[in-house]
Amino acid sequence: MTWRPQYRSSKFRHVFGKAATKENCYDGVPITLSVHDNLLCSVNPRFIAVITECAGGGAFLVLSINHTGKVDPHHPKVSGHRGNVLDIKWNPFDDFCIASCSEDATVKVWDIPQHGVMKNITVPWKELQGHSRRVGLIEWHPTASNVLFSTGYDYQVMVWNLNCPEPVVKNPVRTISVHSDVVLSMSFNMDGSRLATSCKDKKIRIIDPRAGTLLRETNYKTHKASKVLFLGNLKMLLSTGTSCWNHRQIALWDQEDLSEPSFQEDLDGSSGVLFPFYDPDTHMLYIAGKGDGNIRYYEISSEKPYVHFLTEYRSILPQKGMGVMPKRGLDVCSCEVFRFYRLVTIKSLIEPLSMIVPRRSESYQEDIYPMTAGKEPAMTAEEWLSGMDKGQNPVLMSLKPGSKLEPYADLGSVKAPIVSVDSQRSVSRPGPLPFSLIQQQQQQEERERRETSTNAPPHDRSSNTITNGQRDFTHCSPPKTENELRQMFYKQQDEIRKLRELLNQRDVRIKQLELEIKNVKNVQSLR
Repeated sequence: MTWRPQYRSSKFRHVFGKAATKENCYDGVPITLSVHDNLLCSVNPRFIAVITECAGGGAFLVLSINHTGKVDPHHPKVSGHRGNVLDIKWNPFDDFCIASCSEDATVKVWDIPQHGVMKNITVPWKELQGHSRRVGLIEWHPTASNVLFSTGYDYQVMVWNLNCPEPVVKNPVRTISVHSDVVLSMSFNMDGSRLATSCKDKKIRIIDPRAGTLLRETNYKTHKASKVLFLGNLKMLLSTGTSCWNHRQIALWDQEDLSEPSFQEDLDGSSGVLFPFYDPDTHMLYIAGKGDGNIRYYEISSEKPYVHFLTEYRSILPQKGMGVMPKRGLDVCSCEVFRFYRLVTIKSLIEPLSMIVPRRSESYQEDIYPMTAGKEPAMTAEEWLSGMDKGQNPVLMSLKPGSKLEPYADLGSVKAPIVSVDSQRSVSRPGPLPFSLIQQQQQQEERERRETSTNAPPHDRSSNTITNGQRDFTHCSPPKTENELRQMFYKQQDEIRKLRELLNQRDVRIKQLELEIKNVKNVQSLR
């Protein structure tokens, strides 16, 4: 009888979660007390945004990703809504643009200054008025620029084109009316040609977002779905919800046949909503429960039994919401494949949690970092709405330091600009660049900033990036008030932190080169 291993072979079997130390967390954040079942947090490589508790209207906080430690209780907020903010999402193609929706039945799109929020922002770049009741969810299109989807308690899903001159938009380009109750979640497939929704009427629907037509829906009675998620290019859907016995469960569906799930598993008897997160690059699925302290993670395959449990991260601190860093903001030198930002309400804390593949080598690991979705859109809003290039895939990029953005093989006539990854990487994770190159980039960015500071429209300001976050404070006027002095102090602290991280990266690079020299010498001695 042949021996069979107990565990399937997987390079992600030993992934573990590493929580940030206290000084690398965001402390003193007044996280909202809202009971709305949303993530309440959104992250990109430059900023972290979290919905906060606010008297009179709604507000959310935008912090620099490097602004860890104790947060000033009087830190300026984005506070232009008349009702509680229910959801926020960063534009995937613009790190300085964020959308929010509120109980005041509006969706607002905000332009965040490059240096961060230094004073309260109350005037949005765009205000979208079309819903008759409060708006609970928003979602950006994954491949077309400036296309935003919103849904509210009027059961409507509305499609907005932000490429218009009017600051107040009252008519969406399309309204999808196929739901009979409140929409609980929305998810796009990889190319944005299909939209999956879960609804309070317990049904999962697949919709053509361009035409607004219903393609398929479930009629399965024993699974009450609360959240739904497309699993990359596997042509499968994953839903989280409850069974007829009120047990929390996950279910896997074939997107071409929603008559019954392909896989179904009960998890526990808790009552909190389960938030699913999927990494299409590693095929790993993360399940985090609202009010739980643990995060389960699985590996998804295209063959039965489809879902393979790996392990779980445990913490005594419960999370109320979660933010997820895009792949282009991860630390590839430490083999980080996913990063959460856990909202711990009982301690007013935002705790970064890195999921790490244990590797002995500190060099770049190509096998765990395939080409991933980049910052460049595959098409414009007008092209997408006109039906052009249907089935367009995202513009992909490599996370390897020094590599460049590359278009996907099926991009056709759409040309992606060639942008160095080093300029797109997180300012908190600078790569091992030559010092002369850093100076050249700083000089170039300073010239561009002077030329476009007065004429650049809000949606184009993301092109003026900040190289390694460096700023020349000698040209700034001296602070006149206590608030200005405090903000200047925060800027200088950020500069010191970034320089320390840059030095650490150089030390790692030196060690790598020393090891390579040692290996070469060993090989030569053996010959």
